[in-house]
Amino acid sequence: MKAFYSTKQVAHFPEHFLVNGVFQPNPEHPDRLARLAEGARAAGLTVAEPRNHGMGPIAKVHTPEYLAFLKGAYKRWSYIDGASPAVVPDIRPVARDGKYPASVVAQAGYHMSDASSPVTADTWDSICWSAWSAVEAAEAVLAGDPMAYALCRPPGHHAAADIAGGFCYFNNSGIAATHLQSRFPRVAILDVDLHHGNGTQQIFYRRSDVLTVSIHADPERFYPFFWGHADERGEGAGLGYNLNIPLPRQTGDADYLKALKVALDRVEAFAPDALVVALGIDASVDDPFGGLAVTPDGFAGIGAAIAGRIKCPITIVQEGGYISDTLGFNLTRFLEGIGTN
Repeated sequence: MKAFYSTKQVAHFPEHFLVNGVFQPNPEHPDRLARLAEGARAAGLTVAEPRNHGMGPIAKVHTPEYLAFLKGAYKRWSYIDGASPAVVPDIRPVARDGKYPASVVAQAGYHMSDASSPVTADTWDSICWSAWSAVEAAEAVLAGDPMAYALCRPPGHHAAADIAGGFCYFNNSGIAATHLQSRFPRVAILDVDLHHGNGTQQIFYRRSDVLTVSIHADPERFYPFFWGHADERGEGAGLGYNLNIPLPRQTGDADYLKALKVALDRVEAFAPDALVVALGIDASVDDPFGGLAVTPDGFAGIGAAIAGRIKCPITIVQEGGYISDTLGFNLTRFLEGIGTN
């Protein structure tokens, strides 16, 4: 299996994010990239640089208004006397049905759901290369590879069509799925991150050509709070094409794999032409977010269960997974489980 990422993805690093009203060190640290790359190599993957695929694949998922904001936000913000070193929203509309604002301060609130995705001078370049890593992995699958891995950093599954949040700016899994549709019309996205993929759900919620399935910690008292509940099934043409499986906090390997069986049953019922796995390693028992309790053997079991049930081409897109001693090893075990040939 081939893995794709660019060292240019390291440049983006807002050092702090706002949580519980306090600015704290940002866990979405650039060192994630090196540790995950080491884990991919340990599993025997061949690592290569993605190509610059331009804005076309990204613009199929994200609105031009949002892309213009992200590209120009830092420069416009820097003109504000006394502003913070990164773009951080401090005002948000209660509803997004009013006039689109001209001020970058107000646009930040409009396009950023929380204060965990600051925009720095390096953000635009890094998020483009992160997205292009996903496109490159999808390209490998389109060219005939049975599987490919995109080491996307920053991650993407909390990013909606025109909203950043949860360390995410471009929805890399959604971009990969949409790119795959040039050959594979029906694509399923299976999200195994600790957190619900609310941005992915929003993008495809009214569509029947992309199935979205997410296994995650119960959002009743866990990020992203407002989405990820079991009664969210899709709307309009997408009704029945979204499945959320919220799990109790500290769920371990055995119960996680039971939930995965339910998820894979739904994926098989959809009969996809291709699958995108939105891979979060933050379900680990060692992850600093501490939401679930999956062990290295559990990650191997997740990979093996997917490989044992899904016979279509698979694109693996890295989502969360934060600094711990087992971060890279957990990725290795997942990749060994799903098969690396």
